[in-house]
Amino acid sequence: MKYLTSLLIAVAFVSCKTTVPKEETKEEIQQNEFAIVIHGGAGTILKKNMTPELEKAYQEKLEEAVRKGYDILKNGGSSTKAVEASIHVMENSPLFNAGKGAVFTNAETNEMDASIMEGATLNAGAVAGVKTVKNPISAAIEVMNNSNHVLLSGAGADQFSKEKGLEIMDPSYFYTDRRFKSLQRIKDKEKTELDHDEKTAFYDSDIKNSKFGTVGCVALDKNGNITAGTSTGGMTNKRWNRIGDSPIIGAGTYANNNTCGVSSTGWGEYFIRGVVAHDIAAQMEYKNVTLKEATHDVIQNKLTKLGGTGGIIALDKNGNISFEFNTAGMYRASMNDKGELIVKIYKE
Repeated sequence: MKYLTSLLIAVAFVSCKTTVPKEETKEEIQQNEFAIVIHGGAGTILKKNMTPELEKAYQEKLEEAVRKGYDILKNGGSSTKAVEASIHVMENSPLFNAGKGAVFTNAETNEMDASIMEGATLNAGAVAGVKTVKNPISAAIEVMNNSNHVLLSGAGADQFSKEKGLEIMDPSYFYTDRRFKSLQRIKDKEKTELDHDEKTAFYDSDIKNSKFGTVGCVALDKNGNITAGTSTGGMTNKRWNRIGDSPIIGAGTYANNNTCGVSSTGWGEYFIRGVVAHDIAAQMEYKNVTLKEATHDVIQNKLTKLGGTGGIIALDKNGNISFEFNTAGMYRASMNDKGELIVKIYKE
């Protein structure tokens, strides 16, 4: 009987040792040697409010932006260079709420924010409330690489950028009719409440999207380094030098080579409260969940229950890509090491 019991224990021990732990999912194995993902903001983006010409313009600019970074990665360039190049394309376009297309504050000025983080070292830089820097993402990179600080704001951030030789523009450069008229419509809404029937679909869209609009990029290079960056003009009609999540490391931007990189877009106050970008990476590290599981839980469960709206783009250390948002749409695009391109606008 003793011999039989020992034999049964031995068999059980061998069975335990030879059992495959848990079935590997596609997200737990290497998918891409390098990859890049971008977003141009999330919000009430509906096809019925989009002309075919404007839709095409967004699609073409998203493709241009993602290809810019992809070419750098393909040729062995760093993820930071790829992120900067892709975001430059969107910052230089009036289509997006960043750089040239930045929205207006209540005082009818443009105040821009940006941040960058490198997953290899956890080094980071950010600027908030700049008014003259043509490409705020480059200012964030200068803060990261050439200062002892992480976040600079206002006139000081503008002065720092000028001293570092970045391109400085007259504030009039950032003026666009589209954004200025959007501000005026929102101000009009504050002055008088109109009946719903009196509002056009585009008017409604202005009001709903006043809290949204950001551009971002996450890239994984051939050396296994992840970089995430985010740039924005902030919230239309914002007052008192309001700052959202975009320049806040851990809320709007986060990168860690051990887990993933994340760039956020949406109602910034909620992304700050939920420390959204870092929470995704933390779930992967501490709960050992996949990128898709972490992004879904944070955006669809935690952020939604908190009352926040928006989305994220993310890329894990294995080159897996995630788009996650709880709004009607999000401008987004990605490319992997096989050159496969995805460009989307609406929720599908």
